[in-house]
Amino acid sequence: MPPTNDVLVSRRGADLATAEITRPLILLFSTAVGVIVTNLFAPQTLVGPIAASLGIGADGSGLVATATLLGYAAGLFLLVPLADLAENRRLIVRQLTAATLAAGLAALAPSAASLLALLFVLGAACSAIQILVPIAAAMAPAEERGRVIGDVMSGLMIGILLARPIASFIAGSYGWRPFFGTSACAMAGLTLVLAWRLPRRQPATRASYPALIASLWHLLCREPVLRRRAWTASLAMAAFSLFWTAIALRLARPPFGLAQHGIALFALVGAGGAVVTPIFGRWGDRGWTRPATIGAHLTMIASLAIAAWAGALDARLPALALMGLAAVLLDVGVTGDQTLGRREINLLNPEARGRLNGLFVGLFFVGGAVGSSVAGFAIDRGGWPLVCAIGAGFGLLALLTDLVGRRQI
Repeated sequence: MPPTNDVLVSRRGADLATAEITRPLILLFSTAVGVIVTNLFAPQTLVGPIAASLGIGADGSGLVATATLLGYAAGLFLLVPLADLAENRRLIVRQLTAATLAAGLAALAPSAASLLALLFVLGAACSAIQILVPIAAAMAPAEERGRVIGDVMSGLMIGILLARPIASFIAGSYGWRPFFGTSACAMAGLTLVLAWRLPRRQPATRASYPALIASLWHLLCREPVLRRRAWTASLAMAAFSLFWTAIALRLARPPFGLAQHGIALFALVGAGGAVVTPIFGRWGDRGWTRPATIGAHLTMIASLAIAAWAGALDARLPALALMGLAAVLLDVGVTGDQTLGRREINLLNPEARGRLNGLFVGLFFVGGAVGSSVAGFAIDRGGWPLVCAIGAGFGLLALLTDLVGRRQI
């Protein structure tokens, strides 16, 4: 079990005010968020084997896919605000210790009810991601903040995109329980490294916890940048979730005819879009936030047009190549919007950085949930063309927000 005592937490690492962001530290932050986030999306791939193993019916199987996400949403609004109240390194270590235990116990869960409860706890503990990202941003000079956030976000997006194929490969070879065992080991090692290397950050806020939670609404009303960036990020995440929820169904049908491992490999192709994330961060540092955001949303719309074209072809290889291109471009657009949005959010009130990040991610998380829920309806009513049309509509709404200008919404 990873240690949580104050001796270990205090043994190494400077205060945040004097710590410098270095390439090894950026790599650590990027790796950390990538490892942690796999816990949130992997269960969506494991629904089938988990349901068969624990005797979960069709009605309950959906809870397996959403339990970690629901826990994560709870953590964003109830745990992440603590970053503005409690010492951040200790808070992160404790959350990741809880995640380690939850993942290890999930591998041994004897019943559906116990597994769902553990997955909820696992998701809530993984909200430590949104404490790590602001720490990295705070360590960077203002003129380099976009680059640093972009580098860290590339790890996050790669983790999101690799979660499903990694889970598929492990479950296909060894079963679903070894996946959670592997995750517990990875989280334990990560907890030890972060306890050793993270700088300390003691917030200046002296408010009570209830007052801190109550302030979330006031922050949302007071910060137009937060509202605008959360709105476009929600639309981008809705398009992303819609596409990646529906694509497995489309790839299983002609002309693609991919099996589970083939779909997992396709997801690896989509991960290539995350490599441009640092570029968007650098563009933000150069003052190109608005044109880069417009470009990101245009890229999203174009990607869904290409996806619709690919779905209409009869030739397997050209259709697969175009669909892969569409997946990469969509990921480029979505990660671009999120990277630029995070940069702007982290340039706002430093004393409220934890709450601002929790609100930003929590709100665009709602967009992701909307996209996933719409996918089944779209496939059933209009097939792949309707999926692409709705996704492009989300991108168009985000683009209109850009073109209207920086008015308060």
